[in-house]
Amino acid sequence: MPLPTRLLLTLGLLLAGATGVAAGETRTAALSPANGGLSGTQPAHLTAIGGTTPPIGYVRFCADHGTDCVASGEMVFEMELDKARLGQLEKVNTGINEAVDPVTDMEHFGETERWAYPTDGKGDCEDYVLAKRKALLGMGWPASVLLITVVRDKDGDGHAVLTVVTDHGDLILDNQAAEILPWKETGYRFVKRQSQGDPALWVSLGDSRSPPVVGGGR
Repeated sequence: MPLPTRLLLTLGLLLAGATGVAAGETRTAALSPANGGLSGTQPAHLTAIGGTTPPIGYVRFCADHGTDCVASGEMVFEMELDKARLGQLEKVNTGINEAVDPVTDMEHFGETERWAYPTDGKGDCEDYVLAKRKALLGMGWPASVLLITVVRDKDGDGHAVLTVVTDHGDLILDNQAAEILPWKETGYRFVKRQSQGDPALWVSLGDSRSPPVVGGGR
């Protein structure tokens, strides 16, 4: 797309993320299933506390892949996690983790941070997330339950994972872990993620220190 249009889109996404939260986001992000979730007495769902800016790598990705950054599918607050759907999550998580070789953006592109589909079989954390989200969308999962999420990992570094909102709580698909885990069992500090109502908007999840780079490692 022409450069002025890309710049307008970039600025628009940054401003929208800072000021806009989909109606009811805080309420719906904190819904608890009847069974209390997979984490016992811990909250089954992450709680959004307000709007925030999206990662710059995501903004640049959307400038090149605009149709991948809009709502698609039915708007649902949480997906019923039956055996078939759990199987889909496990297949996608394992398949992409095994198919993509982990490399940093600096090694791959010579840049500190670039979000891209790992079409050449190489990528870092956010590239795994983009691929998993796209694969699940292709299986009919709605965008409202597939949320790109920024965390601080166990070393305190910026890291991206895919949050899947289900009636068993928020589950995390992660290139650093073979097993799909409830969010409370990851050991991560959750910073921000996409809004359920609009993938272009982002919401804060509590950790106020947003990492300057997402995926500085792999």
